[in-house]
Amino acid sequence: MKQAARFLSAAACLWGVSAVAQAQSWPAAPVRLVVPFTAGSATDIMARTVGERLSHAFGQPVVVDNRPGAGGTIGATMVAKAAPDGYTLLVVSTGHVVNPVLYPDLAYDTIKDFAGVALLASLPSVLAVSPTLGYKSARDLVVAAKAKPGEFNYGTAGVGSAAHINSEKFRVAADIKAEHIPFKGTPEMLNEAMAGRIQFIWAPLISSLGQIKDGKLIALAVSTSTRSPVLPDVPTIAEAGYPAAEFNFWIGILAPARTPRAIVAKLNAEVNRALQTPEAKERLASMGAVPMSISPERFDAYLRDEAAVLGNVMRAGSAKVN
Repeated sequence: MKQAARFLSAAACLWGVSAVAQAQSWPAAPVRLVVPFTAGSATDIMARTVGERLSHAFGQPVVVDNRPGAGGTIGATMVAKAAPDGYTLLVVSTGHVVNPVLYPDLAYDTIKDFAGVALLASLPSVLAVSPTLGYKSARDLVVAAKAKPGEFNYGTAGVGSAAHINSEKFRVAADIKAEHIPFKGTPEMLNEAMAGRIQFIWAPLISSLGQIKDGKLIALAVSTSTRSPVLPDVPTIAEAGYPAAEFNFWIGILAPARTPRAIVAKLNAEVNRALQTPEAKERLASMGAVPMSISPERFDAYLRDEAAVLGNVMRAGSAKVN
């Protein structure tokens, strides 16, 4: 018995030494950041912002690989099934945690098949409309929607996207009826909103600020509990009269489950270091994004909490995808 115990102890020590050595030599090849949304989306912009700085830190290319479709589940499936070696990572946003509600036949487990690496940032979303519709406030929009029940629609970057969750929270809080029109990604959603073919959108500020500054979209409210420094005159959704519609849109990096913890820890440290560089801080501030540096363990716990809370929101407001 003692001999077996000594053997197990020695094996554990050898495994620990091997894991540390593996982390020290990692990465020895390019790292791929799979973004399950289109180029130009908030998730894509954050991935490229961080990836560029990680490339310098690692001395290896960090390549962004866009795999959009099915609410982010196509890219997520790819990473869930990838080798757990730290070379294939997934950049996700809030919508990742509600996909089990919307897609009951997922080929992966949203929580168990991934390991949290780093929470990148929290970003305000903006309730935005075309200037051609004439709405000057969230209240104007709600009054118009209630006057024409069933005639309003809202656009999103796809079923289960952060824009979808945010829109459902607003729709329920404002007690209005509106049809969900999912698009392939954020750029397509923005184009339709600017044209006035959809009545409203909740768009990540990181993706819509340019259109708002150019007057192509009117910002009626931000989703966060405080106003955004880059849009100081735009009220929060609580100030607009709908506090239950507040929403925290976040973006983070996941690895396949069973990725060595030493590699996850190294990734977390390098990502957090990248977020603290003056260039990254300036870039994120210009987009209204707030860095969120937490440990992998806290990110795992955060994912579980978000899945429970937001899953209930989507169960209450949306049907499953067939």
